Amino acid sequence: MVINTNQTKPTLRWMFQTAGRTLALGFGSGLSPFAPGTVGTLWAWALFLIGQFFFTTENWIWIIGGGLIAACWICGQVSEELGLADFGGIVLDEILAFWLVLLLILPAPLWIQALAFVLFRFFDAVKPDPIGMIDRYFKDCAWIAPGSPTTIPKILWRGFGIVVDDLAAAFATLLILALLSTTQLLPSY
Repeated sequence: MVINTNQTKPTLRWMFQTAGRTLALGFGSGLSPFAPGTVGTLWAWALFLIGQFFFTTENWIWIIGGGLIAACWICGQVSEELGLADFGGIVLDEILAFWLVLLLILPAPLWIQALAFVLFRFFDAVKPDPIGMIDRYFKDCAWIAPGSPTTIPKILWRGFGIVVDDLAAAFATLLILALLSTTQLLPSY
């Protein structure tokens, strides 16, 4: 494992050196110089729409469930390599969380999917409480800070911290969509 002590942005070459880095950085979508989380979420949306031709709902449940478990290790490990608590280019968490949103709302018209995208990006980027509280808790956890002696539990806990705020953003997105639907502000589809 090579720790990036300079905390510089990773390159495509660096990313493709391991499968974990490639997954964590969303096959390069996380290397976008502008809004990597948004680019990663757009990538997730496109992959999900294409994946619907190949995977059943049950397949998606396994992919997302297994992916979330693996993401705790992958995101924590890549974060460790970068020497950062939560590098913005790590987008595997956005990808899996938005796949969960899409899994639960589809089939839905494109405009509902777009609304879900906007809501998810709002909650993930702005991080209103309680999402912000979750994010701050894990970023302020001194015992898992990069640079401290590395252990498997620390890597997993750091990775969980990277993933959990995106799951909270997905939950908030689904909650708003459900509220809009039940109050009939959102036409049924």
